[in-house]
Amino acid sequence: MSIYIPQDTTALALGAEAVARALQAAGVEPVRNGSRGLFWLEPLLEVDTENGRIGFGPVAKKDIPGILDALETDASSHHLYLGLVEEIDYLSSQQRLTYARAGLGDPVCLDNYQALNGFKGLKKALNMDGQQIVDQVKDSGLRGRGGAAFPAGIKWQTVLDCDAEQKYIVCNADEGDSGTFADRLVMEADPYQLIEGMIIAGLAVGANQGYIYLRSEYPVAHKLLNIAIDRAVEANFLGENIQGSGKTFHLEVRLGAGAYICGEETSLLDSLEGKRGMVRAKPPLPAIEGLFGKPTVVNNVLTLAAISTILEQGAETYQNFGMGRSRGTLAIQLAGNIKRGGLIELAFGVTLREVVEDYGQGTHSGRPIRAIQVGGPLGAFLPESQWDTPMDYEAFAAIKAMIGHGGIVVFDDSADMAAQARFAMEFCVVESCGKCTPCRIGSVRGVEVIDRIVANENRDDNLILLHELCDTMELGSLCAMGGMTPFPVRSALTHFQEDFFVQDAAGSLLKDAEGSLLRDAEGSTSQKAASPGGK
Repeated sequence: MSIYIPQDTTALALGAEAVARALQAAGVEPVRNGSRGLFWLEPLLEVDTENGRIGFGPVAKKDIPGILDALETDASSHHLYLGLVEEIDYLSSQQRLTYARAGLGDPVCLDNYQALNGFKGLKKALNMDGQQIVDQVKDSGLRGRGGAAFPAGIKWQTVLDCDAEQKYIVCNADEGDSGTFADRLVMEADPYQLIEGMIIAGLAVGANQGYIYLRSEYPVAHKLLNIAIDRAVEANFLGENIQGSGKTFHLEVRLGAGAYICGEETSLLDSLEGKRGMVRAKPPLPAIEGLFGKPTVVNNVLTLAAISTILEQGAETYQNFGMGRSRGTLAIQLAGNIKRGGLIELAFGVTLREVVEDYGQGTHSGRPIRAIQVGGPLGAFLPESQWDTPMDYEAFAAIKAMIGHGGIVVFDDSADMAAQARFAMEFCVVESCGKCTPCRIGSVRGVEVIDRIVANENRDDNLILLHELCDTMELGSLCAMGGMTPFPVRSALTHFQEDFFVQDAAGSLLKDAEGSLLRDAEGSTSQKAASPGGK
């Protein structure tokens, strides 16, 4: 009987290590697997049985004696018993391609990975030429999962067509958006899948060196990736003459220093080169002049992790998932004020309402959902009228929103959306690389203008100024850092304008003698009395 306890960051944060030690003290050596992404049930203890793997959760150290006793008699009698893990509704209704192996075993065990169809895609790729591999990626419809949604096959084709002695594959693992953890879960639960995808990418475009640019806040991922790389080298899946094919690919992990801007591909490349992370002007494109001036494929973790599935199962199979120009599956991360937070993998086309209400089960506070932010700190705040929008790149663009990296942050009706709009500008102030004026200066002025609006200082003029400032940032910024900061600001002003004004105890908007709506400088919604001429 095997017992599994995850070793990923979320499970550890919720007490998984103490649970593992309690099992060891009871004479049971658990298998340290990766999480399945059901974070609301972590630590999730799983047990192999003749009928399948059953689960208990969320488990604490004190629960171990009772669970072990129940396993000897009737497992279902324990109050934390969940039944067959694969039949938990949160998991059973998903469409898992990228995360098919997540949580099934020791993430750095090569034998386990191969037993679960690992390296089958690579073995096919070793018998194909570069153009054949690139054609598979193009035919799959795979688009970059890092946020820009650029077709991966076109980027690969550009690098393949470049005549250069040296080319590189760079994985952008600088996962910095709020509410996102999909990249981390791949690296902590199934690192060989990322490694396999990067090897295939190297074979496709003629690159023999790869780098994973990993944010320093992910120490568990850093440890597991290095172990996995070392074992892949020992097994000749990495290095010289891979599996006797005569082909070569080397892979290293590099730690970033925690700058949000280094999630932008050109800033990341500068950082990899040992420079301060600063956005580069385009052209030249990184695919032509990237790392050290050489042709470089820069892809997100989830993009590269999808490659092995595409090669193993075929482009048509992958293409059959999704809708419109958004093909395959999307890793959706539920965070914020949510009852059942975690990772969901579904085909493109599911609505935001289905995700938040059916999977998330509403807010953790029990209060009504008021706003949902999709796509990180620079994503728009979506009101209920937009929650039936299908999760599709073009559908979201049509409502001035973005899917980005698939992170969803939920706010209940106690949230102050004026404060959230101000935070967006302030975030840009802190995280801007400073290279272009619209981003560097515009964000500072944006904070000041929002402060004047909520203080009721020349409100009408400042509202006009804020919209003009947003136009300048959106159209004039060098990269998406400044160019997308207006998204949350404008959406808050459009859909939650009442938060920019003060209300009385009954919830009525307060007005001054001229009939203008009021809000105090602190952003309070209840502390200011009505002026003599208003109510």
